[in-house]
Amino acid sequence: MNTAPRRHDAKADWLQLDQQLCFALYSTSLAMTKLYKPLLAPLGLTYPQYLAFLVLWERDGLTVGELGERLFLDSGTLTPLLKRMEASGWLTRKRAADDERRVVVHLTPEGRALRQKAKRVPVQLGQAMQCDVQEIEGLTQRLQQLRANLLDATAGDAAGAH
Repeated sequence: MNTAPRRHDAKADWLQLDQQLCFALYSTSLAMTKLYKPLLAPLGLTYPQYLAFLVLWERDGLTVGELGERLFLDSGTLTPLLKRMEASGWLTRKRAADDERRVVVHLTPEGRALRQKAKRVPVQLGQAMQCDVQEIEGLTQRLQQLRANLLDATAGDAAGAH
């Protein structure tokens, strides 16, 4: 009986789509956002708007730049999103008094009130995922660590290119 660890043949295994971590993450992300759509529809929110709200509910009064950093979005993507949210009456965008280049985002009372309505979304999501709280926390922590590792690796590549 052979008890040696099984070795993967890179040509046979690792170039198959289902062996790719990137595809597992990508397709899982697609499935997750698809699941969010009917959960957020009663609130009148899109998934990117929901993410922006999560950040602003944590800390109101961020600049567009700070919000973009938190969401990993550039201002070209974030600005149209915030304009739509402002048109819906959920937030305001104002130039900072001390630096006109900065735009500060503040929730309106309607935007703050939406938080209470959104409290059911994570519960519904957890039920659909069929995971307990510990599993969700563990997955989240592992993915956050993976993201940090990948960002470190890409920062190292960028630094090496100079």
